[in-house]
Amino acid sequence: MTRIGITGHSNLTGENAQVVRGALAEALAPYRDGDLVGISCLARGADQLFASAVLEAGGRVEVVLPSADYRENKVKPHERDSFDDLLIRAASVRYMPHRRAGREAYEEANQTLLSRAERLFAVWDGQPADGRGGTGDAVETARQQGLPVEVIWPDGVSRG
Repeated sequence: MTRIGITGHSNLTGENAQVVRGALAEALAPYRDGDLVGISCLARGADQLFASAVLEAGGRVEVVLPSADYRENKVKPHERDSFDDLLIRAASVRYMPHRRAGREAYEEANQTLLSRAERLFAVWDGQPADGRGGTGDAVETARQQGLPVEVIWPDGVSRG
């Protein structure tokens, strides 16, 4: 079994999202014939693109949600159908013990995700973290823990 976690930018839209989705599918290709598990917090952008790519590769998705209110307060109404579709297809869903989303909840969700993964895919532009609980912070923590990190940032992609 191969267990891959995801961290990445949430502000990927349009053509950028499609390019990243293709790059994620390519990065997952070596794991297609194995027992693939993708671990995601299902944030918009990279997390959801990864979860979809894992499912398309025949893998299972484990979801780690930062808080009990995550869907209601962090998923925009027009994005809820795609979020719900991925959530109901998940093999498991774990909520962090926080009622409300915030930095502490995101940090704990990242730490849980990293503790369950054998490697981390990072859809990351390489910019330093802009605070705790974000993409750069997750990459830095993974590297400090000795977790292999594969950065996926195709040429020409930018954040929206």
